[in-house]
Amino acid sequence: MNEVEGLARQITSLYGTVKRARGCYLYTAKGVRLTDLYLEGGRAVLGWGSSSSSAFTLMKNVIGRGVCGSFETDFSVNAFGGKSRMSRAVSELFNSSRDAFYFYGKAECLKAAVSVSPESTGVYMPWNQNECDWSSTDCIVFTPPFAWAQNIYVLAVKSELSPAELNGSRIIPSPLETAMTRSIYDLIRELQNRSEKDWFKWDTVLSKYWERKGPYLYPKVSEVRYADFVKHCLENEIVISPVYNQPSVVPYGAERSIFRKLEKNPFAGE
Repeated sequence: MNEVEGLARQITSLYGTVKRARGCYLYTAKGVRLTDLYLEGGRAVLGWGSSSSSAFTLMKNVIGRGVCGSFETDFSVNAFGGKSRMSRAVSELFNSSRDAFYFYGKAECLKAAVSVSPESTGVYMPWNQNECDWSSTDCIVFTPPFAWAQNIYVLAVKSELSPAELNGSRIIPSPLETAMTRSIYDLIRELQNRSEKDWFKWDTVLSKYWERKGPYLYPKVSEVRYADFVKHCLENEIVISPVYNQPSVVPYGAERSIFRKLEKNPFAGE
């Protein structure tokens, strides 16, 4: 059992199954609201569902057409030639002409990126304070900002370098691809709405346990004690990343009271 599965079991054991998820909150069968700082490893960085996004509505519409198999559709390629919808979305996100490819797993995605451009490959994290000039980066690997528990990564390759196909790239079902594409446009919008002011206000609580870079939280707790820290946070109704090297995320739009239990019951430390 890996760390993510272990966290899922711990949540169920303490609070019952998750019955509903909205924004940065998980609502459980035992009536407890958990604040999610894990956010599916960043896939739910825009929140679990949103009234301002139509990604899930579009997904349901495409499912209703029955085009859910491992074949290309008008939603995955441009029926009239040119770029796919996802390629057009990532081109807008990175302000440069791009072609999009999908991979199951980050390692496979990075391997493909390096095969195209070993000298100019980067991993994109929105709102990262150390961002480079992404428009000039040949290959960009990133986690699609769609709240979905599947290990899909996107590789955005500069069009002039883009091969006809890439080893390991996959066709994904059109409903999922459609929703992921819309999530890119949601991200483009939110990049203008969210900023440092939305994250630093939590520093008085979070700086005790994490080093923050933009919205991303890197643990100060040692790796040896990290599993205990994950459990301690969960007992105080906070869900954090169960993987030591994968950052947690500051909960956008959360209420100030969410860390009250953790403040009253601090982790013992080393």
